Amino acid sequence: MRLVFAGTPQTAVPSLEELLRSKHEVVAVLTRPDAPAGRGRHVGPSPVAECAASAGIEVLKPASPRDPAFLDRLRALAPDCCPVTAYGALIPRAALEVPAHGWVNLHFSLLPAWRGAAPVPHAIWHGDDMTGATTFRLVAELDAGPVYGVMTEPIGPEDTAGDLLARLAIAGAGLLAQTLDGIESGGLRAEPQPAEGISYAPKLTTGDARVRWDHPALAVGRQIRACTPAPGAWTMLGDARLKLWPVRDPAGDPEGEPLRPGELRVTRSGVLVGTATHPVELGDVQPGGKRRMPGTEWARGLRAGQGRPDGGRPGAGAPATGAPATGAPATGAPATGAPATGAPATGAPGAAGPGAASLVLH
Repeated sequence: MRLVFAGTPQTAVPSLEELLRSKHEVVAVLTRPDAPAGRGRHVGPSPVAECAASAGIEVLKPASPRDPAFLDRLRALAPDCCPVTAYGALIPRAALEVPAHGWVNLHFSLLPAWRGAAPVPHAIWHGDDMTGATTFRLVAELDAGPVYGVMTEPIGPEDTAGDLLARLAIAGAGLLAQTLDGIESGGLRAEPQPAEGISYAPKLTTGDARVRWDHPALAVGRQIRACTPAPGAWTMLGDARLKLWPVRDPAGDPEGEPLRPGELRVTRSGVLVGTATHPVELGDVQPGGKRRMPGTEWARGLRAGQGRPDGGRPGAGAPATGAPATGAPATGAPATGAPATGAPATGAPGAAGPGAASLVLH
């Protein structure tokens, strides 16, 4: 079949590469316009655009898929089918009607669960044991079209959203190619999604990623893994922001008195933080304006700065511009671990030296 593939991020590249290896002909690629990316925020093409250009394929970058010039070009290309993986914009009805076999979307959940932009983070945050990928025909309603095929993938206890999405991107690419083969042969029919079991997965915000230490340790761990690598879990110590990577349960029973939610304790083996249940041990962290480092190295810097999160530098520690306000997540966001309005439930951030009040993340 003649295909116009739609996709934008790195997650969509395995799908495009799989289709380029298939018996089908990819005549063009639809992707989002060039945008700032990376640490330097330099404007450049999407990963899918770069992959397509290297293969010598026409790249379409309309500001909107409703653009009349794009719709005219799509009709001129006369695709039999338009496969989609993480394109990043809604496809209008005028475009949906162009290919004879419609637009076939690869979605990274077991539909009808987790319809929306962030199915993988929500599956981790809510403690699902299993997820997968689904191919379905696009309709006007969000992720509600009839299903062609599914594949399953277990969620490991240490999986981050990035880990899981990388596996699904590769396995799902094969499912997408198989779906197109079945459509071409006429042997594959789409079946309506069940009316029960529908859930939604809106994009996680920076505010959602603020860690709630007053939740159980299991929920804290899930929240951080769901927000890794994006939008990136974070917390505050005093007025200094700290980015977090996944935490772990400490080996053995923690020494000393129980820790309040957010309270820090440095031990021989690591840095513990209190939760609503038992403490967790920090993994890697990244203070504002500094590099990523192990939690133990960061804690040594705290002691050197006499307990100050800014390392004792005058005038340091101010929060980054645009730091999110604490508040409830958007409708449909995870109930567990989402930020609440106001200050932490217990404790206040300390800024004292050794032997004084304890330090508390909030």
